[in-house]
Amino acid sequence: MGLIVQKYGGSSLANAGKIRAVARRIAGVREAGNRVVAVVSAMGNATDELIALASQVSDAPTPREMDLLLSSGEVVSCTLTAMALRSLGCDAIALTGLQAGIQTDTLHGRARIERVEAGRVLRELEAGRVVVVAGFQGFTEEMDVTTLGRGGSDTSAVALAAALKAERCEVYTDVEGIYTADPRLVPDARKLDEVTYEEMLELAAYGAKMHPRSIELASVHGIPIYVASSFGGERGTLIHGDIPMMESRVKVTGVTHDRNVAKITLRGVPDRPGIAAALFEPLSEVGISVDTIVQNTSLNRFTDLSFTVSRADLRDAVERVRSVAGEMGAGEIATDQSLSKVSIVGVGMLNAPGYAAGMFRAMADASINIDMITTSEIRITCIIAESRVEDAVRALHKTFHLQEP
Repeated sequence: MGLIVQKYGGSSLANAGKIRAVARRIAGVREAGNRVVAVVSAMGNATDELIALASQVSDAPTPREMDLLLSSGEVVSCTLTAMALRSLGCDAIALTGLQAGIQTDTLHGRARIERVEAGRVLRELEAGRVVVVAGFQGFTEEMDVTTLGRGGSDTSAVALAAALKAERCEVYTDVEGIYTADPRLVPDARKLDEVTYEEMLELAAYGAKMHPRSIELASVHGIPIYVASSFGGERGTLIHGDIPMMESRVKVTGVTHDRNVAKITLRGVPDRPGIAAALFEPLSEVGISVDTIVQNTSLNRFTDLSFTVSRADLRDAVERVRSVAGEMGAGEIATDQSLSKVSIVGVGMLNAPGYAAGMFRAMADASINIDMITTSEIRITCIIAESRVEDAVRALHKTFHLQEP
């Protein structure tokens, strides 16, 4: 009897009818002779509604209470899904992240999973039940509830799949798989049959609809992830590590974009050893991820330093930067929230000629100004004005012929 972990996104659980449909899908997999663990997100826009509700009662809700509040959305989903399964004659039990043994660090709002004690889940599976787990959440050693950040149910599912040694993790959402670009922006975007962990990690980190940490976990533990629509039977996309890495395969796999970008510029930074550490260590301590970093050429031993963070982290990041700027003798702080990222991703691109030039030529021909540039072995990213991101995605998709198989 195989063990499959499935994850269902909020759009798949948006109302009672959709929850019943998900229950029927899960029951079908169980009837086929598999053991099933289903990880669920909050229903529809429940998380956004809880955040809005919190803002109505407090200008600055504490992170601990916010995590406890937001975790309730997934609890609602998992209990309703278990009820729906039982109504179909399929024995099921709902578990919170704590009951499922998902232990995290103490960083509220963006906690990282430290371990999964899956004994309770295994006992329920051995008793013949489908186990429905509330995604997006875990608990600390002090038994406080934590959340894993936006999209964290993906990571919950992969972590459980790894702990349970599942055959694979299936992620069901409102799209039919991973595309060469967002099909809402590019009508002729092509669905990928398969993609490597490495490529998917870059795609997820720069805008594709998967939690990047879920891809990291899957890669480390060798868990294949199958991404498909919960609304139909179309073939999805398999994310795995078994695709041959031949030189002939060097090409752009996809174009991705992310509107959640804010830039911070610290002017008049003294150009001396230790300044970067003094600036970025306080951000790391509170879990703020810094992406693109650009430092201008020193002039009279002073320089300007710019970097990007998510818009949600901008206020906290500015507060941290301001607290150390005075100590280091830096000047003013400027911010910009009108930016987006657009990236091309593909194995081996950086060591193959023509890809960077092709990207920059496509942007130039579309009269799109590039604010910042960052690269990895398999990715080239440009920071551009948010108002031009759709034009950029379409131009790059056409330039690299991604509509063609």
